Amino acid sequence: MSKKVFVPPIKCQGIKTKLVPWILENVEFNEQGRWIEPFMGSGVVGFNFRAKHAIFCDKNPHLVNFYNALKTGKNTTARARSFLEREGALLAKYGKDYYYEVRDRFNQHGDALDFLFLSRSCFNGVMRFNQKGLFNVPFGHKPQRFSKAYITKIINQIDYVIKAIQMYNWEFLCQDFRGTLADVNCKDFIYCDPPYAGRHVDYFSSWSDADERELHQLLMGSKAKFILSTWHGNEHRRNEPLDRYWRDCNILTREHFYHVGANEQNRKPMVEAIVLNYTPQTAYCVLRNT
Repeated sequence: MSKKVFVPPIKCQGIKTKLVPWILENVEFNEQGRWIEPFMGSGVVGFNFRAKHAIFCDKNPHLVNFYNALKTGKNTTARARSFLEREGALLAKYGKDYYYEVRDRFNQHGDALDFLFLSRSCFNGVMRFNQKGLFNVPFGHKPQRFSKAYITKIINQIDYVIKAIQMYNWEFLCQDFRGTLADVNCKDFIYCDPPYAGRHVDYFSSWSDADERELHQLLMGSKAKFILSTWHGNEHRRNEPLDRYWRDCNILTREHFYHVGANEQNRKPMVEAIVLNYTPQTAYCVLRNT
């Protein structure tokens, strides 16, 4: 088994790349059912587990559209490479003016490759939408962003997903977590990475204390095993909903450092937590990237 963690083509703040080995070594899933993610986000955990049957869901239609365009063959590695080469050259020539032109185009038409372009040239790789559902992240100040090597790196990430989709039964659905968790059975495994309670979240929609409470009720009411990713605390704050709603579960913690923030000195370590409704019997690695 390879220990290398695959990084997906669409990133977002809070991506769990460095936490993937820790999360997956605590997964207990025999694959008789489905791997289910009600909050797909970057998809980095599920993409590295590589379940035979997986359902990736998210309220963000642009994420779902991006991966369904790969699944249907509408977007291929060749088409993505040609697009990034052309758009990257225009970005290098016209700078931020062209970035905002693409952003306006995306907000009007929602093209999947425009979404990829924006996610790789916006400020700090942040994924953020306003209340009208419009992508509103400013330019990342790197007009030479799309070098030949960088484009190849992105294409390799896309190729990984396309090959996995061809090999396994993966579905990508745009729906609320309530709809996703309504169709779960005891053979399934749920990996949940919801917006962090008590933190500023405008990735696509807001997250309230009531949402956290309902998520707890639905997960605890299901018959499936689950792991939920959340934050435990930092030097200034503690995740109060973690104590309020998840005390009836096993909670494991690990310190993690996020490289998000305009000022480097403001990028503080966070104690991450995973919440399990079972006690892991063994620690085993399931990074099956072959």
